[in-house]
Formats: sequence, structure tokens, C-alpha cells
Amino acid sequence: MTDTSDGPAPDRHTPFRRLHDGDRPLLLPNAWDHASAAALVRRGFPAIGTTSLGVAAAAGLPDATGAARDGTLALARGIARLPALVTVDIEGGFGDRPEEVAAVAAELDRAGVVGVNIEDGRPDGTLAPLARQCAVIEAVKERVPRLFVNARTDTHWLAAIGGGTPPSPATTAERIEAYVRAGADGIFVPALIDEQNIGALAADLGETPLNILLTPGRHTYERLAELGVRRISCGSLLFRAALDHAVELAWSIAHPDAPGHADQAAGLPGYTEAQSLADDFTGADPT
Repeated sequence: MTDTSDGPAPDRHTPFRRLHDGDRPLLLPNAWDHASAAALVRRGFPAIGTTSLGVAAAAGLPDATGAARDGTLALARGIARLPALVTVDIEGGFGDRPEEVAAVAAELDRAGVVGVNIEDGRPDGTLAPLARQCAVIEAVKERVPRLFVNARTDTHWLAAIGGGTPPSPATTAERIEAYVRAGADGIFVPALIDEQNIGALAADLGETPLNILLTPGRHTYERLAELGVRRISCGSLLFRAALDHAVELAWSIAHPDAPGHADQAAGLPGYTEAQSLADDFTGADPT
């Protein structure tokens, strides 16, 4: 396979892969705009991802439909200039044909992005044909071999958000095995919650890292680490938490006598600190 991209040197990709092979799982916080990305990097996270829900919802667009394509790519080009390793959620790939998805991947690679997340769930609640999804993964790896492809299967996710019956283990296993054969560097199974199934899947995958979506109240970082999970995604959690805190802060100001009121503004970054986040993009160079 020939790498036809002309992006930054491969040494950004190797450290990202190594983060999946350490003694502790990679905790991947997901940003939805430039400010959230810069703040996470300042806090010391070596790698960050994007959340498709956060990017789309912040722009008034639906998630998982491709509507946020332009905004996602623009955000990726911006945050790739930060001193961190960036992986981008490109939903179903932002293209109908495998070669179109590969072109998106190559564009992101040229911008300095080191990984992409590609899902097989469709807006209508179905799964993409297995052969088509394998062709997408193969096309991306053919075009940009060094890019870390995190192949997401939505077998559990679609059942969880649609209230349907969880899939049989064989359904998920078939897709996972096919994606690994197609060249996926990692496997992501959002809404997989059962610890026994998580541990068994992590063991079956061997050297291929398993990525699990953190579910507060059901998962902890430490327990997922014990189960063999190598990458833990926050998904849209941080975006939703930010929305909730902002709304509750505004409500507490307007209703200071409401039960449970507290000074939710205590400890927040000041104007100058927030304004300075823009400085992190000035003159930044991903190479």
C-alpha cells in the first residue's frame, strides 16, 4: 500500500498508537469546538477526539446524517494545530462511496489528524451492509495507511437508543471480525455495557484495541481497565455536561431561593483565561 498523502511526518501517528498499548487505557475526551479542545489540551490530555453529536448540535444540525460534514472538517483543521494528537468522528464517513470516504480521510491526514472514527449505523436506524463497510475501511487504509481507523459498530447502540432488543453476540462478532480483516486499527462498540461481554471481547480481539463508551453509573475507568479495554471514549458526555451546567447556572442566578441553590459560578475560569484559549491556535503548526 502506498501512502499518497502529503501530511505531517509519521511520528505523530506512532505516539498515538502507543497510547493504546500502555499500562493504562487511553481516556479520550471529546471536544465540540475550538475552545473545548484547547481547554482539554491545556489540562494535559495528550490526545483528544471530537464528538459528532456535540459538533452537530452546537451548529443546530442533526447528528449522524452527514449534515455537519463541513463544520467537522473545519473544526478538525483548526484543532489539529494544537499540541495534542487528534482523532475525528466522521460519522458514517461523509461520503456514499468508499473512495469518497478515503478522500475525506486523506484531507484530515494532511491537516495533521492522526485518527478517524467511522460508524456503521445509518440515520434510519439500520446498519450499513457489511461488505460496503469493509470496503470503506479498506479504501481508507489503502489511501492513508498510517491513519488510525477506529471502526465503530452500532449493533448495541441502535438497540439502546431505539429501545430495541440487544443483538445476538454473533451479529456483533461477525462485524468486528470483518472490520479487523479489512484493516481496522481499533474496534469501538458503544452501548456495550455488560462487563462479562466487554471482558470477553477485549480478550478475543487480542492486539486490536477495544474502545468502550464510558457509561456513568455503569462503568468506571478502573473497572474498564481491569476488563482489558484499551481506549475509553467520553463521547458526547462532556458536551452534555457543559450544556447542563450552563443552564443550571443561569437558572440559579434567576432563582437564588430555589431548593438546592449553590454558587455554581465559584471556581470558573475568568474572562482573560477564556479569551486566552484563542492564543493556542495562533501560529500553531501541526508538524
